[in-house]
Amino acid sequence: MFRIGLCSVTFRHLTVEEVIAVSQDARIQGIEWGGDIHVPHGAVDEAAAVAEKTHAAGLEVAAYGSYYRLGHEQEPGQFEAILQTAKALQAPSIRVWAGIYGSQDIDQQGRAQVVADACRIADKADEHDMAIHLEYHRNTLTDTPESTVQLLTEINHPNVSTYWQPAVGETVEHRLESIRMVKPWLRNIHVLHWNVADRLAFSEGTADWEKYLQALQSTEQDRYLLMEFVKDDDVKQLQTDVQSLRSLLDESLERKSF
Repeated sequence: MFRIGLCSVTFRHLTVEEVIAVSQDARIQGIEWGGDIHVPHGAVDEAAAVAEKTHAAGLEVAAYGSYYRLGHEQEPGQFEAILQTAKALQAPSIRVWAGIYGSQDIDQQGRAQVVADACRIADKADEHDMAIHLEYHRNTLTDTPESTVQLLTEINHPNVSTYWQPAVGETVEHRLESIRMVKPWLRNIHVLHWNVADRLAFSEGTADWEKYLQALQSTEQDRYLLMEFVKDDDVKQLQTDVQSLRSLLDESLERKSF
């Protein structure tokens, strides 16, 4: 049920070809391509080329990380350009951010604006068999599990789901509770291990991630575990982190077989 992937933004300093090579070396299965550097909005021909290169390397396009902000389209037609780019990329989903304000810094009108825009773009994406996934992140309306559940309930659209990642500065117990709360809407996972200020080796967080993976397990669907922002932006660190994650998954399968 779990597939291992990489967010291309982890290596913004690398070319598309280098990101693909790194992914092959790490023996992962797919790439979430970012819309900020590697596959810019509106660059349809480039997106089609990236899709071809990804598939030729034996990898999947896991998603398109668009960085679109719900309720705050920067210019008319911005999402249409994103949608056409994602279509050319052959992405199954588009990741977006839930506005520009945290849940404590927005009024009801602003929240309603985010909800309405989510429904609008979800309808458009559905026409192209693509889903909309929310980034689970501070300073947006997915900054707490309570706000995330409220938002998804208000959106109430079958084509809108959410990612999850361990919230910076929270306890393991709070993170586990957040998984339980958002799990009905949960799709892909951003995998990282940080303390409040620093990126750490994934191996230092395996005890925590063993608990997260147990909570994330489901027989209903496949989910991508997308490695993101490794220590020191180091390619070799990615390989080591993927090995640690794969070992955790193997151990989990062994336990389930008994």
